[in-house]
Amino acid sequence: MKTSLRQLAYSAAGVGAALVLWQLAAAAKVAGNALPQATTVFATLAEILGTGSFWSALASTIGIALSALAVSAVAGVVVGLLIGSFGTIRYATLAVLEFLKPVPPIVVLPLAVLVLGPTAEMSLFLVVFGCFLPIVMQTVDGVQGTDPVARDTARSYGMSGAGILFQVVLPSALPYIGTAMRVAAPAALVVTVVAGLLGGGPGLGQSIYQAQAGGDYATLYGLVIVLGVLGLLFQGATRLAERRVLHWHESYREVMP
Repeated sequence: MKTSLRQLAYSAAGVGAALVLWQLAAAAKVAGNALPQATTVFATLAEILGTGSFWSALASTIGIALSALAVSAVAGVVVGLLIGSFGTIRYATLAVLEFLKPVPPIVVLPLAVLVLGPTAEMSLFLVVFGCFLPIVMQTVDGVQGTDPVARDTARSYGMSGAGILFQVVLPSALPYIGTAMRVAAPAALVVTVVAGLLGGGPGLGQSIYQAQAGGDYATLYGLVIVLGVLGLLFQGATRLAERRVLHWHESYREVMP
């Protein structure tokens, strides 16, 4: 308990020091008018929180990110299980997956805007494109990392192929899938914002672009702070979910005295 309070105090001190440095740098006009004072930003942020347009943009951002993340998770796990379990499917998809692996969503953005326009569907597509493949690859690694002795033991007890897949292979791959989801969750938020910032999709990204284009830097910084807090919440939620789902795994078991 004391250690947790001490860590919290150190974290709060670090945030406070960063805010003081920000205030001093802005007061000294280090970056000119492009860096407003922290007090001005937080006052503007308080005003923004009272507007309906902000909450509408926030809801759009969260809705797109979570929807795309859910689609990516379901599709990625199913495809990963198939690729990892069947050699024919693995070899048939290997070239395509290796080709798509280094392609970031930002590269596909112009094509997505051309085909789908600056819409929520465009943002949804980009997030799925950015999150789907990492989940697939992690699931494949988890399937291939399943203990062969566990497979053979299940087979010797007469378990069917489907039973082995869902009762042996999938639980073994869950830690890999959990890691993929922990990485994909903040990535989904980032891609959603980029889709709005550069592609005109709905959400906070579009609001940031409008603030930047209008020279309203206090609003811009305020929205960036909101996104930072939102990213922490996404990360914390995925860690909590991972801990709940994988409570049985050795890496999450409490060490008994």
